[in-house]
Order: sequence, then C-alpha cells, then structure tokens
Amino acid sequence: MKSLALFLTAFAALSIHAADNELSKEEKAAGWKLLFNGKNLDGWRGYTLKGLPESGWKVEDGLLKTVAKAKGKELITEQKFDDFELAWEWRVEPGGNNGIKYFVTEARPQAPGPEYQMIDDEKHPDGQRGGTHQTAAFYDVLPPADDKPVKPGGEWNSSKLVVKGKHVEHWLNGKNVLTYELGSAEVKAGLEKSKFKKFPDFGEKITGHIMLTYHQDECWYRSIKIRELK
Repeated sequence: MKSLALFLTAFAALSIHAADNELSKEEKAAGWKLLFNGKNLDGWRGYTLKGLPESGWKVEDGLLKTVAKAKGKELITEQKFDDFELAWEWRVEPGGNNGIKYFVTEARPQAPGPEYQMIDDEKHPDGQRGGTHQTAAFYDVLPPADDKPVKPGGEWNSSKLVVKGKHVEHWLNGKNVLTYELGSAEVKAGLEKSKFKKFPDFGEKITGHIMLTYHQDECWYRSIKIRELK
C-alpha cells in the first residue's frame, strides 16, 4: 500500500507539472503558443550557438531550470518576434538573479536587448540598489511601480510582457507595473544614465529573439507562452 501511495503521489505531481505547460482551448483560440513544452528545449538554442549549450540548463519535473555555478550560456528562441504578448511563471532561489530579454540580436553581444529583471529584491546585492535593478524593471533604464506585487526569492511569480509597435508593458502578478514608449524622452534619459549609453542602437524596436539569461543562480520557469499581435 505504501508503494502504491508513493506512486499515486508521484503521478499526481507529474500531472500538475504537465498542466503548467498546457494551453486551454480559449488560449489556443486566442493565438497563444507554448515556448516550453515541459519536456525538452525544442525551439530554443544557445545565444550565438547553432545548438544548445553543453551545460547550465535542465528540464526536470515539467520545469526548466538553470544549473547554478555551471558553465552556462543564455538561451534564445529560434524564432524571432515583432509585436507580441509573452507570459511566463518563474522563481529564483533566495538571493538569486535572472531575467528575460527581448528585441534580442546576436549582432550586439555586449547588450543583446532590453531586460525584464527577475531578482530577489531584498537579498541580492543588485536588487538592493533599488529601482532600475529590481524585479520587473527595464533593467538599468526604467524602474517599475513602487507598489508592485512581487513575491520573495523561493516563491513563484507570474509575469507578462506586451509589445505593440513602440509601446511596451511589463506586468507582474496580474498588475501592469511599467509602461513605456520606445524612443520617448523618458527612455532616452534612462538610457543616458545606464551602462547601455555607449550602444546607440540599444533600446530600438527590432524583430528579435526572446532570451532567458544565465546569471549563475538557480531559477525555475514554467508555462512560457507567447502570442503574436497583429
């Protein structure tokens, strides 16, 4: 009986994880597509690589996770996107740091694209710098709302990114916490104060890849999905 109970518990856990990476009929009808199927890294490759990195990433129990302190490399989608809505769930280890970048190009390796910051605001040294270095920021350029509903390291957050023309929105746990227009005075001022100011084409709208960064800390992903906007 004990063996049967353990089997049923494991089966139930696998079923839950599988559901994390499935689309409802309504989502399919709305044009959503999975970027992570919960089983493997089909549709992804290493940044500036033809295939996947040799280390740094692992698919386990329906989750995509980084392997800490490995010789990892960033992952990018094989497909490029223009106008889109991207949604995903994530958690970082306590004190951890990671992020998702968009408008990603391989022609500018030192600054591939804008980053939606994902970090333990309270425990990571960079997060403690505040504002533009905290969760849901346009990293080092624009801060999210002060009252953003962020959960601490070790707990799951849900995020969304909306891009339509030059209009960009960062969402966190169901709330829009940052809205900006590419090329606006606000963005130009933020870029001028950032480490990206030496890259004149950084922050411009391009059709590019989506990137999962690799920062040496443990980070977990699930339910990564996208729909292209017309």
